[in-house]
Amino acid sequence: MLPLPRTPRFAPVVSVLVAFAPLFLIFEIWQLVLSERYLGIKQIARGADPRTLGLGEPTAFVWSVTLLGYWAWMALLLTVQFGRIHGLGLLIITLIGYSLRRGSPLKWILVILTFEGAIRIGLLLSLSVMAWRRL
Repeated sequence: MLPLPRTPRFAPVVSVLVAFAPLFLIFEIWQLVLSERYLGIKQIARGADPRTLGLGEPTAFVWSVTLLGYWAWMALLLTVQFGRIHGLGLLIITLIGYSLRRGSPLKWILVILTFEGAIRIGLLLSLSVMAWRRL
């Protein structure tokens, strides 16, 4: 009788936290679309202040709750060995982007948001691909 091939007892399992990366990737893309809508070139050309436009109440609620969940997820991602560097990168980029946006004139906020979102999308895409390969 031939011996059975050895298989590892415990295959590497991707953390449940890392599995949320594709959802936050979709959220980042949605956030870029909304920022273009409310801070876009047409709005700047019109001289409209985006704070006076206001979001709809359901959209503002979903956006706020998702942002709070996103921050909690990034902080919890620091506790997982796989994905810790991505979580740290996301937190640092978000903090740098926030500090730059806070002191910038309205015309530069869209530029900063776009670069910040692109870097975060890249980090989330990298994390998602790495998690997919580990499955």
